[in-house]
Amino acid sequence: MKTLLKNGNIVLKDKIIRGDLVFENNRIIYIGEKYSGEAVQEYDLSGKMVLSGLIDMHTHLREPGLEYKEDIASGSRSAVAGGFTAIACMPNTNPVLDNPALISYVKYRAEECGLCKVLPIGAVTKGQKGQTLAEMRLMSDSGAIAFSDDGYPVSTARMLRLALEYVQDFDGLIISHCEDASLSDGGYVHEGESASIAGLKGIPRAAEDAGTARDIIIAQSMNARLHIAHVSTKGAVEIIRYFKSQGAKITAETCPQYLFATDKEILNFNTFAKINPPLRESFDNEALIQGLKDGVIDALATDHAPHHIDEKKVEFANAAFGSIGLESAVGLNTRLLEKGFDWIDLARLLSSNPAKILKLKDTGELKTGNIADITVIDPDIEYIFDAQKTFSKAQNSLFDGWKLKGKAIMTIVEGNIIYNNGKILERA
Repeated sequence: MKTLLKNGNIVLKDKIIRGDLVFENNRIIYIGEKYSGEAVQEYDLSGKMVLSGLIDMHTHLREPGLEYKEDIASGSRSAVAGGFTAIACMPNTNPVLDNPALISYVKYRAEECGLCKVLPIGAVTKGQKGQTLAEMRLMSDSGAIAFSDDGYPVSTARMLRLALEYVQDFDGLIISHCEDASLSDGGYVHEGESASIAGLKGIPRAAEDAGTARDIIIAQSMNARLHIAHVSTKGAVEIIRYFKSQGAKITAETCPQYLFATDKEILNFNTFAKINPPLRESFDNEALIQGLKDGVIDALATDHAPHHIDEKKVEFANAAFGSIGLESAVGLNTRLLEKGFDWIDLARLLSSNPAKILKLKDTGELKTGNIADITVIDPDIEYIFDAQKTFSKAQNSLFDGWKLKGKAIMTIVEGNIIYNNGKILERA
């Protein structure tokens, strides 16, 4: 079925054009100023931004085993409502995604749900225990897009080296949660003035910086690819900057919480502000934004981390780490437009670079012949974000009550309009 999106601001690789986009049989067949042919469906997108489908490299879906927090269906609904056509889900489920059968299960459940694409990330070590390498090659053959022990760093330098050596055989990707756990030492907020005032145990920024340096040095010594997850400190940005300048094959992501929030959020003991890595300070925000401008940081992710409210409404020290983020991401990331970024930059950070890092084919860019994964954003909508009105099972959003601007109004996955003006639609 031929579908015409007309009069939109179409964000291409190097320019924005006001015009029309047509897709048919899951492929983009026309991009230009004016389409003269016929179409079965037409949508007037005057004033709207049309981007290649957003890709979240870092999501937690909790299935299998922790479905009381989130499941593949609810997480996928939240994703398409947030404008994401593909999400990569971390392996810290119960049981851990550490074998090909569980990777196949996630793929099957995602297809059964028929919403966004779900790209499973397998564990680096069995059970994420850091003792024995998991069956990464077999998981890759079953559809794992990358490998991570996220939630924990890879336990030892030797284990990381073995993992990198293993995945090089099939050009696999390790995604590293960079942290020296001995320095974190049971802390749960950023070590700084706010932690001292609140009387909460801090994690020094050196924990992330040392972990980042360790992992990159090992990867560089092997000429191996490595992706750094959820960068939060100025020091980590500068370490990544240096090693990139030396030719290291590393990429990195950060998240809106590390750009627009600081550790002052913990002063009222809001457990929704307890995340890992912890919220840092304003100069870290500034360094990360500069890193995005300079290309040191390659991608924007969400680290969507849903929890049951009972796991958050407890004493700060006992609360679970994490905040949901799929449906607030667009409205937060558009704040970068006020800091020298443009829509081409946002498309690069949210779509084309994630697609390149994960080596996804025929997506990440709006061009004829590519898969019709498309996100339409209304840049002018202003609203108060209400975490109780999302499609996620969870409500633990750091951004609950924040004023946001810009929202996904249509999400098209493989030529199917899955989300349109607040409603989830079934695939045709």
